[in-house]
Amino acid sequence: MDGSGARRLAQIDIALWSEKAAAHLLERVGFGGTPGVIRRLAAMTPEQAVDHVLQGASDDDLPDFEESGFWDPSLTHFPPSRPAATELAERTGAAMGVRVKPGGNRPLQPVTNRFFCWLRATTLETRRLSYWWLGWMLQTRHPLREKMALFWHGHFATSEEKLRDYCKIRQQIDLLRNGALSSFRELLTAVSKDSAMLVFLDAAQNVKGAPNENFGREVMELFTMGVGQYSEHDIGEAARAFTGWTNDDLAFRFDSAKHDAGEKSFLGRTGAFDGDDILRIILEHDQTAAYVASKIWRFFAGTAISPDLARDLGTLLRDCDYEITPFLRALFLSRVFHSKAVVGTHIKSPVELIVSTYRKLGLRMMPGVPDPHSVGQTLGQILLYPPTVAGWGEGRAWITPGLLFERGNFAREAMFPDMIGFTDPNLDPGSKVRRVNRNTNAGMEITAATLEEGAAPSSAAGIQETFNTRYASLMGWQEAMRRLKPTPRAPAQFSLSELVIEDGAATAAEAVDALAERFLQVPLDATTRDALVAMLADEWGSDSLTEAESYMEYGLRLVAHGIMCAPQYQLA
Repeated sequence: MDGSGARRLAQIDIALWSEKAAAHLLERVGFGGTPGVIRRLAAMTPEQAVDHVLQGASDDDLPDFEESGFWDPSLTHFPPSRPAATELAERTGAAMGVRVKPGGNRPLQPVTNRFFCWLRATTLETRRLSYWWLGWMLQTRHPLREKMALFWHGHFATSEEKLRDYCKIRQQIDLLRNGALSSFRELLTAVSKDSAMLVFLDAAQNVKGAPNENFGREVMELFTMGVGQYSEHDIGEAARAFTGWTNDDLAFRFDSAKHDAGEKSFLGRTGAFDGDDILRIILEHDQTAAYVASKIWRFFAGTAISPDLARDLGTLLRDCDYEITPFLRALFLSRVFHSKAVVGTHIKSPVELIVSTYRKLGLRMMPGVPDPHSVGQTLGQILLYPPTVAGWGEGRAWITPGLLFERGNFAREAMFPDMIGFTDPNLDPGSKVRRVNRNTNAGMEITAATLEEGAAPSSAAGIQETFNTRYASLMGWQEAMRRLKPTPRAPAQFSLSELVIEDGAATAAEAVDALAERFLQVPLDATTRDALVAMLADEWGSDSLTEAESYMEYGLRLVAHGIMCAPQYQLA
């Protein structure tokens, strides 16, 4: 790195280290901190503070994900579609461990039921996995690891919607969490051979003589180099090198019979390359380090990156041999990371908003009301369901007038949970299944006319179905729900009264200031702050916390809701 690059990444002066700087660090490397945690970090030197967040602490006492028990070996080769499932059953007499009925009505119905049961079960179990991971983010003593895993989840984006197998997505999330702060070189190889990625990018269709370019393209465009650094020829040659890479359920498998062992020409090099060679050549390319480092910068700094800084950060990542921890140490200690252009300018993603809200409230358990999955769906980020292989957008993509309104609704539900109107979304089977359930519970005969759209009543006469998909959807959902472990549905347990007393507040103004300090990186404007003080004093009927102590919680929650609806609350 040249002299100008060293200056751009020069370390923050200890004279600039303060509670504000410590709060900024905690917001970006994790999900924020309470005033007490911020004060403890500010009492350290910058080096000690950064090393503290990099090292974290043990989470051995936190609960691992507990499966409902849906999966069994018969699902290893789950059919890609309902027609594939019933055709397999007709041809072989069984599918997914379920035999075809030897006689009676609808001989393929048990097989069809099984197919729809797994589709519903894996979706519901993925929601539980998402809830568990959010809970770990909330409780963890090593928030940087979870924050970095969240980054990799968006970088190596795969979605359960296509995988239809929570086991694969769980294995990948474990891989990203365990390798979050280690070597990008090793992580890239591991993810490239991970069953979720192999299935998501159609590795099974990438064979000698008929290469599928999905992975060969995305590994360069999205995971390592960025657009414009390679040719279409390079994509085709990379695809040839990756032929034969496939999976046996959760394990990587190399099928030599489907591998193209011929000579390839890739990024100016020639040889009988395989997939590992392609990844090695990519990592030796200067642009790879600059691309990955720039993407990490945008995630943590929340601002655009200049070409000079991108080059400097790329050099730094290469000098660290793609080791993430020393790279982050230099980044978090740099003056540019603590500059005015960075502090208080990052728009929180929905996951950051949810987790940071609860961490700042001091919660030790993820609330089930409001439902985190539904909140993420409304705000635009459903964990374990990135919208495309490019992951989620960032920055202003998270904010529209409508989304800002919905963020305010989340704040209201956190402060004033609707326990009367709340319905567990896991218990909603969908309108079509509800209609079938009403029909069957009413004693109606299950016929094509009652269950299939567009059938006239008389058309059911004499029809002999081999299976009924509507009925299978109902039976599959019921079976999945019988076996699903429930999600705890308690609202957030916290006391703002205790928090403001702990912070030393004695008046309405001091209570508002204490809550604003706890929740905000960017201060409220004077007009908004004064309006909140007046509202609280009016609600209390007094300016004195002592006089209102026995009933002050409701007013404090009104203030907290107002703060969380402010534009400043969306910034970290």
